[in-house]
Formats: sequence, structure tokens, C-alpha cells
Amino acid sequence: MNHPFKERIGIFLLIICFVSVTLVPVMTAAEPVAQQGLVDKSRVTFLKFLKNPDMEWFRDNYHTAKGLLIVPSLIKGAFFLGGSGGSGVLVVRDPEKGWSQPAFYTLGSMTFGIQFGGEASSVIMMLRTQKAIDKVLGSSFKLGGDTSIAAGPIGMGVKSNVVADIFSFTSTKGGAFAGVSLEGAVVAVRDKWNKAFFGKAVKPRDILINRTVSSSGADSLITSLNNSEKKK
Repeated sequence: MNHPFKERIGIFLLIICFVSVTLVPVMTAAEPVAQQGLVDKSRVTFLKFLKNPDMEWFRDNYHTAKGLLIVPSLIKGAFFLGGSGGSGVLVVRDPEKGWSQPAFYTLGSMTFGIQFGGEASSVIMMLRTQKAIDKVLGSSFKLGGDTSIAAGPIGMGVKSNVVADIFSFTSTKGGAFAGVSLEGAVVAVRDKWNKAFFGKAVKPRDILINRTVSSSGADSLITSLNNSEKKK
């Protein structure tokens, strides 16, 4: 009398085991997909900035930067109510070794979406001093204060005498490019994303300075950064 019931239970348990064995590896393999997507979008964002005529100063000077924080999509309300936020990658330049593997960060603020009168679609921060690099290697820090930040120079033939640890640039959804002040914004490390992308827990310093980890998923981004510099 109980055999059909026992058979159904047995079949159900077999199905659970099958799903566990087949689905878990798929989920594990899919973990870096979001990170890879952000790396690819960061490459496209960098090239977009590089090719725009109004970004002549950026194009002529980005290769002198200590590092670049590239945020492909900055969304109003994504960080917290009334503010803006987004995820990006930080790459650091060594004069001999070239550009590093990317480390994942977030950028968020209550106010900078209002400061430049609109909603940014993408942002690039040019880290120009060792002080800026040292700050960003921590778990999080607030832009401004003892680490100065200023809107980057925009326009054809423009020159800049501004002294700042960081220059920031943005492009709006409409395609307009502008320098924008991000003072007060918070930059924070995305440790879980770094772990997913590189396959183990790793600190930003190990990715950016010591270069003890690497991923082939970053090859296109690094190649674009290095090759664009060679064309100077």
C-alpha cells in the first residue's frame, strides 16, 4: 500500500540531488558575469572619452595619471535616496609595466548629481598623485579634504593650471562632456566583486600595486589603455 508513496519520495529526492549537482556549478561559473560586464563597459567608456573632440586635454594627459577610476553608469538614486551612485573599476599605471588589472569600487554621493545640473551617465576620475593612490587603496574614503579634487579641463586647445590630486570628468546621457566636481563623494572597495573576478579574496593593493593576481577577462581593457598610450 505504501510502495507508490515511497517511490514518489525516492523520485523527488533524486530530482533534488540532480538539481543540486547540475545547478550549483552553473551558478558558480556565472558569478563573474556581472564583473566581466562592468570591465567591458569600462573599456567602452574609456574609448568614448578618448575619442570625443572636447576631451583633448584628457586625451593628451591621461597617460601621465597614476590611476583612473572608470564608472560607466552613474544612476540618480542608486546610492541612497536623493543621491547618485554606481560601480566602476580602478586601474593603476606603472611607468615600466603599464596599466594594471582592474579593482572594483563604488562611487556614491548625496550631492554631485545636483552640482552639475543633471544626471551623469559615466564618470572618469584621473588620479594624479601618489596621495590619491594611497587613499583609494584603503577600504573607503571621502573625496576632498586633504585629497583635493577638481573638475577636469574640457574643450579644444584648453590648458589647465589647476593643481589637484584628482581630476574628474563626466559625460551625460545626451552625449555632452564636462568637468565635474565630485567633492564629498565616497569611494569604496567592492571586496566581493574582486573575489568573484579573481577567484579568491584579494586586496586592492595586491591587484593594483603588487599585481599578484590576474584575469584574462581584463585583457581587452588593459590592451586598450596601453595601446592608446603608445599612439601618443
